[in-house]
Amino acid sequence: MTQMLYESAPSSRQVAKFFTATTLGATLLFLSGLTLTGTVIALIMATPLMVVFSPILVPAGIVIFLVTTGFLFSGTCGVAAVTALSWIYNYVQGKHPPGTDQLDYARNKLASTARDMTEKAKEYGQHVQHKAQEVAQGS
Repeated sequence: MTQMLYESAPSSRQVAKFFTATTLGATLLFLSGLTLTGTVIALIMATPLMVVFSPILVPAGIVIFLVTTGFLFSGTCGVAAVTALSWIYNYVQGKHPPGTDQLDYARNKLASTARDMTEKAKEYGQHVQHKAQEVAQGS
């Protein structure tokens, strides 16, 4: 019986882990509560200022948001343009940038389809011309 209790009892390492985790968890929980309390107090103190200055702060916030979004979008478009131009330059120079194989395959496929359609159009034109001559000769 005593041996069973000894085997099921936690080791000193497990006890140290448990107390460390408990202490750390309690400290973090205390800091979380302290932060929440500070945030609520700051919000209570700042609410009258926000109400008084809201006719100025809200439009200013909207303007700042729009300006920031515009600059980010503009910068992103600029980076995309520079990347595209760099890719085109490398492609023209024959440096084989990523995606070149797919582009060449698509170009060849498009050219072959255009040739096929041209041949079919010529054949159809000849067929229509032949039918028109038959109709003209039959009259």
